[in-house]
Amino acid sequence: MTSTLVPAPVRTAGARGDGAPRRRTRVFALPEARWAAAATVLFLLALPLQLTGAPAWAWGPLYALTYAAGGWEPGWAGLRALREKTLDVDLLMVVAALGAAAIGQVMDGALLIVIFATSGALEALATARTADSVRGLLDLAPATATRVDADGDEAVVTVEELSVGDVVLVRPGERIGADGRVLDGASEVDQATITGEPLPVAKEKDDEVFAGTLNGTGALRVRVERGASDTVIARIVRMVEEASQTKAPTQLFIEKVEQRYSLGMVAATLAVFLLPLAFGADLTGSLLRAMTFMIVASPCAVVLATMPPLLSAIANAGRHGVLVKSAVVMERLGEVDAVALDKTGTLTEGTPRLTDVRPLTGSGLDEAELLALAAGAEHPSEHPLARAVVAAARERGLALAVAEHFDSTPGVGVTAAVDGRVVAVGAPARLLGGATDAASARAAALAGGLEEDGRTAVLVMADGAPVGLLGIADRLRADAAPTVSSLTTLTGTAPLLVTGDNPRAAARLAAEVGIEDVRAGLLPQHKVDAVRELEKSGRKVMVVGDGVNDAPALAAAHTGVAMGRAGSDLALETADLVIVRDELATVPAVISLSRRARALVVQNLVIAAVFIAGLVVWDLAGALPLPLGVAGHEGSTVIVGLNGLRLLREAAWRRAAE
Repeated sequence: MTSTLVPAPVRTAGARGDGAPRRRTRVFALPEARWAAAATVLFLLALPLQLTGAPAWAWGPLYALTYAAGGWEPGWAGLRALREKTLDVDLLMVVAALGAAAIGQVMDGALLIVIFATSGALEALATARTADSVRGLLDLAPATATRVDADGDEAVVTVEELSVGDVVLVRPGERIGADGRVLDGASEVDQATITGEPLPVAKEKDDEVFAGTLNGTGALRVRVERGASDTVIARIVRMVEEASQTKAPTQLFIEKVEQRYSLGMVAATLAVFLLPLAFGADLTGSLLRAMTFMIVASPCAVVLATMPPLLSAIANAGRHGVLVKSAVVMERLGEVDAVALDKTGTLTEGTPRLTDVRPLTGSGLDEAELLALAAGAEHPSEHPLARAVVAAARERGLALAVAEHFDSTPGVGVTAAVDGRVVAVGAPARLLGGATDAASARAAALAGGLEEDGRTAVLVMADGAPVGLLGIADRLRADAAPTVSSLTTLTGTAPLLVTGDNPRAAARLAAEVGIEDVRAGLLPQHKVDAVRELEKSGRKVMVVGDGVNDAPALAAAHTGVAMGRAGSDLALETADLVIVRDELATVPAVISLSRRARALVVQNLVIAAVFIAGLVVWDLAGALPLPLGVAGHEGSTVIVGLNGLRLLREAAWRRAAE
């Protein structure tokens, strides 16, 4: 079946056709963000007034509103948790903030409220954005399809109305509405959303096609084999949701002991207050001692022992093109001891490039003439291979003749009149058609050699005779091999390659970068299976990918990394961190930076514990003055905070990258 040239289909956002219309929750659509913003603005209004010596009536009400705006939600949530017999650290922070205000430390308490409100808003935004992307993925599959009945009559129906056994017509440029098998017709289908393959795949009778993939220039009649709720796209959505829900709860180290610490601090504060009263101490003295104890034993320094190193590492990584979505992610990065890498768009650039120009002996053409002839014929085509050929010709400064009588045959190639010659460019097996003459035999042998090397072979024929071949491949990133080597050193084992591409191309690329364990031809669920297989053996797995088909594995992994420039919306939202500038070498660097941050956290926890223990002993065994207790508490907070900020320096990133 042949087709004339049609305009390129309009493609939605996202790489390689895997994007869906964006559904992004606006920041201030979330109540948590509105309250956090209000608390921050009020705090920033009150602080300069207090520092410049304005009367208390000017800044006091602003601080009070800060407490109310930022503290009511965590306070209310803490009270609800308390009703369920769980002591929430957020409630303790609100109580600590109120306690600080009660003894005159109004600004410190307000700052604590602002920090907690902002943290809650960021968490709510991350959750909402992930849900947006999962819902947006469903837009990849069209809402309607053209159903053809037994009499050949056509009717446009919703995809939910399609049943197994129905026949649908897919016109050029349309997205396929259901998983099924081709009954007749021929075309090339961009199915990067499902398999990650960088090039469209030729489809003809009896080949399988997937809902949401993009049809090329041919028309297909497809028999439906799965209902709308069972398509591969629908299963990807379910896998992302299930993996996100069943993924082990992630907490910062200090949060893992917050219940015990919080209960112990509350119990100890009550004891410090009540025991002296039982032995005849005065109420004011007991209350002052208990309040001092609560301040010096509060977990502020411990919380700051954890957060500044992680936040500094996040900021430093951000300056170098790595978006780490939370402090929890930065902490967990250092635990990674196994890495699974996608191929297309991750280890490779995701764009086909011309790699070989091979004129046949006796054709009378040199490399430049062969390339110019092929590019002239391909110039009107929108096929990715055609664009690669034309781009290579332009890079070499070749003049392209105008193509006339252009025609495209899906799955075969193109034909056109160029400089008075009838030129055909396309798949060798289809164009040769079993010819056994010497030129055809040489062309077939050369094509086989290119394909053995992992190239896509493209035959060029002039006036019915083969004149040469072109080799096209997805180009390896320049930093791919060094990155694999660095990851091997960091984790103690070579990364795993997981790809939907064909085994031969995957094996060739793996050999170039030093990967031995190759899993090729995988659908999204198979990538998840590979990740879970590693996790069952006790490994902490990082998955690096970029497409919709990688999203379930990104969600299921201990840590998911998305390549930002070519990444699909779903991959970017599902991943724990995003390589914004597409510099693969930053992956091992950020793992190393995380490990340095974890080491600083341990240092800070030791410092905080020494200060807290010393002040508590002083308060219990002696008579610690309240101002001195506050000064010691704040001093320890400043020390651990400054220690954590060391990771903001450029030298910290350079050491991590080395």
